[in-house]
Amino acid sequence: MRNTSDFEKGVSASIRASIAVKELLLRNVEVVSIIAKVSELLVDTVDKGNKILLFGNGGSAADAQHIAAEFVGRFAFDRPALPALALSVNTSCVTAIGNDYGFDLVFSRQIEALARPGDLAIGISTSGNSSNVLHGLSAARKMGLRTVAFTGRTGGKLKDVVDHCICAPSNDTPRIQECHILIGHIISELVEETVFHEQSRVSRS
Repeated sequence: MRNTSDFEKGVSASIRASIAVKELLLRNVEVVSIIAKVSELLVDTVDKGNKILLFGNGGSAADAQHIAAEFVGRFAFDRPALPALALSVNTSCVTAIGNDYGFDLVFSRQIEALARPGDLAIGISTSGNSSNVLHGLSAARKMGLRTVAFTGRTGGKLKDVVDHCICAPSNDTPRIQECHILIGHIISELVEETVFHEQSRVSRS
């Protein structure tokens, strides 16, 4: 039977693994540059009155919702809302499309309905190979949206269908997801600071 010290070792090992991947992220000049560029594109998108559309499956759907909430609500200080939608939240829409057209089209169909040229689409997939995310981003690109993918180390198939692919430097799904939400927080903070010309406070209630 395991004792408390065994669990403590597991906790420490997971924290170290997470830190190690984030250190790799910090040292990857190319990825840091892409994150900065995507932040600039997001600022330009909302400055022009366009919106951000985010989508993914499972934990990546939760990340899409989380990041959308940072824009619509607030990140670090009170300010006007920024336009962002997570495409996994309307269960009637997702299940109707999945039932009538197939699960591969649950995001692309919504892109067709909701997106306009000038909007920015962010698809999240740890493997970079989620078929419905691929279809969603391909549809977005055809409609004149700017496209971004959050993926794992290789970028998968998504790397070839988007304008910018942010590849978390890991093949381990939990570590990739931890990087994705860190990146989501970074872009939320940078966009908020830039659009509203205020210095974000580090802590918030």
